[in-house]
Amino acid sequence: MAIREIRKDGDEILRKKSREVEVVDDRIRELLEDMLETMHEANGVGISAVQVGILKRLVVIDLYDGNKPLKLINPVIVKQKGEQEVEEGCLSFPNQFAKVIRPREVTVKALNEEGKPITVKGKDLLAQALAHEIDHLDGKLFVDIMEPGTLEYIEPNSTSEK
Repeated sequence: MAIREIRKDGDEILRKKSREVEVVDDRIRELLEDMLETMHEANGVGISAVQVGILKRLVVIDLYDGNKPLKLINPVIVKQKGEQEVEEGCLSFPNQFAKVIRPREVTVKALNEEGKPITVKGKDLLAQALAHEIDHLDGKLFVDIMEPGTLEYIEPNSTSEK
């Protein structure tokens, strides 16, 4: 396992569309573990493979709620319901936050790390994280859909409650 470099705003790879994973093998499982370790090191809730420079449709999410982190291969939102306005950030845009409209509920079909089909239903924060990370796989960033004029930079040692 390894901590990987997180690609930042301005890196052209963040705008590229990721390719489907054809074979779920030990290399994919190791990459998912590296992504999880990298995300935890950066105190993130989710990360996609493109954010560590790999154009594969892989996502990991951890809400730190006592449940096992999600490791998703080739995730696709197949159903969404409702809307929520959320303040969103991104590991590729350190200390930047903006208001975004995300679905309140999503249903995602994907493969797990064993290559078996799974369905994940998410509400609220999980729905937001799933939508955000799946957007990354298509080269879409939260700043592309933010409400105009809401992008803020928060100093890392700020007393703000972000």
